[in-house]
Amino acid sequence: MKYTADPQAIFVGSGINSLVSAALLATRGLRVLVLERNGRPGGCIRTEELFPGYRHEIMSSWYPLFVGSPGHAELRPALEALGLEFVSCDYATGWVHPDGRSIALRQDLADAARRLDALAPGDGQALAAAAARLFGEDAALTFGLLGQNLYGRGVLRLLFSEWRKRGMDGLAAYAAGALESFRRWSERSLAADETRALMAPWTLHSGLGPDDATSALIGKLTLAAVVGAGMPVVKGGGSRLVEALVSLIEARGGQVLTDAQVEEVELAGQGRRRRATGVRLADGRRFAAGRAVVCSVTPQQLYGRLLPHMPGLVRERAEAYRYGRGDMQVHFALDAPPAWRDPELLRVPLVHLTESLEQVCLSVTEASNGWLPARPTLGIGQPVAVDASRAPPGGWILWIQMQELPTRLKGDAAGRIAIPADGRWNEAVREAYADRVQARLEQVMPDLRARIVGRRAYSPADLEALNCNLVGGDPYSGSCAPDQFFWLRPFAGGQGARGHRTPVANVYHIGASTHPGPGLGAGSGYLVAGMIQPR
Repeated sequence: MKYTADPQAIFVGSGINSLVSAALLATRGLRVLVLERNGRPGGCIRTEELFPGYRHEIMSSWYPLFVGSPGHAELRPALEALGLEFVSCDYATGWVHPDGRSIALRQDLADAARRLDALAPGDGQALAAAAARLFGEDAALTFGLLGQNLYGRGVLRLLFSEWRKRGMDGLAAYAAGALESFRRWSERSLAADETRALMAPWTLHSGLGPDDATSALIGKLTLAAVVGAGMPVVKGGGSRLVEALVSLIEARGGQVLTDAQVEEVELAGQGRRRRATGVRLADGRRFAAGRAVVCSVTPQQLYGRLLPHMPGLVRERAEAYRYGRGDMQVHFALDAPPAWRDPELLRVPLVHLTESLEQVCLSVTEASNGWLPARPTLGIGQPVAVDASRAPPGGWILWIQMQELPTRLKGDAAGRIAIPADGRWNEAVREAYADRVQARLEQVMPDLRARIVGRRAYSPADLEALNCNLVGGDPYSGSCAPDQFFWLRPFAGGQGARGHRTPVANVYHIGASTHPGPGLGAGSGYLVAGMIQPR
């Protein structure tokens, strides 16, 4: 068998986890090869000029997780030498009701607490207390679990240390708080419906809903982190990060190949001595793997196509892995900033539009039952508020995200959009729903229609077509419910599959389907780089 090249580590897929992991290994002296099935690298990082002079983020956009990550800390000097720059502003997030009531929060936890206390005495104190606990008393345990290999000795030391500090009652109390739903916590801790409406949409950013277990922890943690650290973006667009990582890999002797679909990981040996020797591409090319093959794919892709002859229990659990609701995006290019009813919102990178906590819960239920929500929660991104280079002088961009969409359609909760017989998203449904989104925006931006230069919508089916890891349009590549998180992501271990390890000793699994889950933090890529070649 003849191989085209002999890198020490091969990466299947080129999302942020693969690129960061490959860049880390390259800087540590290994020869790496990244293989991407599409015509461009980057996974969910994709910047395009949808309209002349307007640079839109087609999928992911915000980088608070990556800026605060250990991977970025190690690569930062080299990335900055290549001209990469992250920028942010002095505002973080906000909320707006369709009737125009709104809250804007600066990148300042103390200021946020004062604003919320002015709205409802005690609500700001509740946020401040939650943040103090998250980043104080509970920080070592929460971030220790999120930032480590859960099957390594470091986690055993962490749990033992926390047991000595808290005792069993304290650990049980921590677990109870971590599993609580956002609705339950907010009804006990917050006085104002407006504060609940401000916080509830943040549970959606891990694919959960306010009634789901663990959503209180996710909602509080995400909001507090954003208000404390801001919403940075890559100056000029996220694809600049991809370009910088590719340049860094290539400068260290590595390669990134596109239009290179891996069909199978080739193996030698039997049982525990089985190892990957390389990979075979759809076009017949073969590449040797001197030390490791790292796959940034879904469990079904890994054990159904790349490693098809694994133990039955592993294949069964991979097949049972489930995905969450679909995501939809609508991008607007405007010839001028929108005239928000509250002008302060023009300075906020990401504003959520919803009526209430209850409306968020209802929209989640509608989507989970296959219905198009009548009043979807809108994440209204304003990247030009952070990076003026994204649009022509005087222009503006709206990046609209909805995380409460069905993957297959059974009906329309508003009774106005015709649903195709096959239940699949098509152009007619997508554009009709984009019209609903636009009408909802016009309630808080009365002049929006007159300022539109162009509009482009992407349905859950469109997003899956762009990235096959977004099964059904799920932006998180799998439900983040407790039975698919921490030690259970992507599934409970067995027969050699455990966390990032597979039944093949030198084949590793990374990406949003693995611990610590989705987002742009590159956590799994960083962890696996440490398994292959520690610093």
